[in-house]
Amino acid sequence: MPTWGDGRLTILGTEGYIELRKYIDIAGRPGKDHLFLVNGKEMTHIDCSDEKLDYFDAFTADVGNRTQTAMTQDHVFEVCRLSLEAQTKAARIGAR
Repeated sequence: MPTWGDGRLTILGTEGYIELRKYIDIAGRPGKDHLFLVNGKEMTHIDCSDEKLDYFDAFTADVGNRTQTAMTQDHVFEVCRLSLEAQTKAARIGAR
């Protein structure tokens, strides 16, 4: 590969999936930030390289200013609660 690695985010659904490839498109398109929408009929490519990524700027500002613009505190607590619940209900498969 012409890059040191590939960052990917994949969201699976019942009718298809969404995949973000951060650094490379294995089909050979130049650039980075490639978004693919795939279903049973078609695959659509969207070039996201010009999209502004403002979440981390908002998050950093929230930490410094004690605000909740990037994400509310209630949302964070709910995500933590769901993570702990999932961990509690998880079952180990196979021997260690």
